[in-house]
Amino acid sequence: QVQLVESGGGLVQAGGSLRLSCSASGRTSGLNAMGWFRQAPGREREFVAAISWSGSVTYYADSVRGRFTISRDNAKNTVYLQMNSLKPEDTAAYYCARATPSAPPGANPDEYDYWGQGTQVTVSS
Repeated sequence: QVQLVESGGGLVQAGGSLRLSCSASGRTSGLNAMGWFRQAPGREREFVAAISWSGSVTYYADSVRGRFTISRDNAKNTVYLQMNSLKPEDTAAYYCARATPSAPPGANPDEYDYWGQGTQVTVSS
């Protein structure tokens, strides 16, 4: 089993920044990609960003590319999402997820097997 716990969400004004963290515990010895997804009220879950185990490959949704940066520290079993130039449309619950062992970093939620409980990000205009 793997447990994922997100933190760092909150309320921020448009144009501001937040840094989300996702700490993993349990059986974390695999070479897994990690991803961030988000879900706003009344909307379907959408992909935000993903990163390979080594950190050398990253992948972003068009809506956040250039504003968000995903990174990871494998020594700390932690993945980060730095969010800059936040917009009201970024308001959502943000979830981190661990990809299955054979999956590359990507946008398909079916290729992720463990999910955190989420952290709320609210951007005011």
